Amino acid sequence: MTKPATSAERPARSPRHVRGPAPTLHDVAREAGVSLATASRVLNGSERKVAESFRERVESAAGKLGYTANVSAQSIAKGTSPVIALLVADIADPYFGQIASGVARGADEEGLVVTIAITERDQAREARIVRALRGQRPRGLILAASRTQEATEAETAHELAEFVRQGGRVVAFGPDGEGERHIEIDNRSGAEALGRLMAERGYRRAIVLGAADGVRTSDDRLVGFRASFEQAGGVVESVHRGDFRRESGAAGMRAALDRGVEAGTLVFAISDVVALGAMSAIRDAGREIGTDIAVCGFDDVPASSDVSPALTTVRVPLSDVGYQAFRATVDVEWVQAPLPLEVIVRASTPMVGS
Repeated sequence: MTKPATSAERPARSPRHVRGPAPTLHDVAREAGVSLATASRVLNGSERKVAESFRERVESAAGKLGYTANVSAQSIAKGTSPVIALLVADIADPYFGQIASGVARGADEEGLVVTIAITERDQAREARIVRALRGQRPRGLILAASRTQEATEAETAHELAEFVRQGGRVVAFGPDGEGERHIEIDNRSGAEALGRLMAERGYRRAIVLGAADGVRTSDDRLVGFRASFEQAGGVVESVHRGDFRRESGAAGMRAALDRGVEAGTLVFAISDVVALGAMSAIRDAGREIGTDIAVCGFDDVPASSDVSPALTTVRVPLSDVGYQAFRATVDVEWVQAPLPLEVIVRASTPMVGS
């Protein structure tokens, strides 16, 4: 029979991590040898001036003790927190990633923090998110996802109105944005320029891969492209509806290929991400991108120039868009600066006959 190990023979157990009490503002004041009021002014962002020697002592003590300010308590005391909330449809979409980088750039300049929530373009989900954010009292709320043509769902509208009533600022994308300020991207004129140029390059047949009817960004791009392309002698033969995901572009393109796509047809996808999905479906079908089926998109996300052939698109300064949205949330006086869009022609749309 095996003898049980004695306590001396047993392997030592790893000490269990025990969380101690978090250092308080009182602890910092005591360590720095200053009053509680002075420590609070230094660490809680008070506008009242503190002597530099006291400031250095307080900051040194806070660092030594590992003290961080209680944002929730600050929010209650001040009525707001040092946070900007950014609502996006899909964080995996590089369109929103670039917008977020611009918002973060602005927040860094002002010493604020950005929190990101994902709505998946679901208004019920959006309403729940706004309600939860109201409890955190962010300084501003940016609605970056494309809106629909329908009126804002009642519950969402109520939550946004309450947020504004409590002193927050809402900045939304689109001409009918909620609140007093909104960010406009001239999707229609950018798509018109693209359609006109594609007709000049010799294309006469086009297929459009769009989002659901009523989604403003998609509708504006579709209307603009169709107007200029058909005015120049082209024809939009079909429109395949989906969403802004890569998978939607692939599915729409497969549906078009099943119906038959003639050589020389141009595919206009309402975003680069959708276009990349379409390109994958074209390759899977054994067709060639460019001289066989041309493809163009919109936004100019980084991957657009990395694929082969590189994707023709409309360049939107998305990081600047995000930065302007941030400034709209914090600046007392604000006017949107122009956001120039530019058609970038690449190998995915060669001249017809070349």
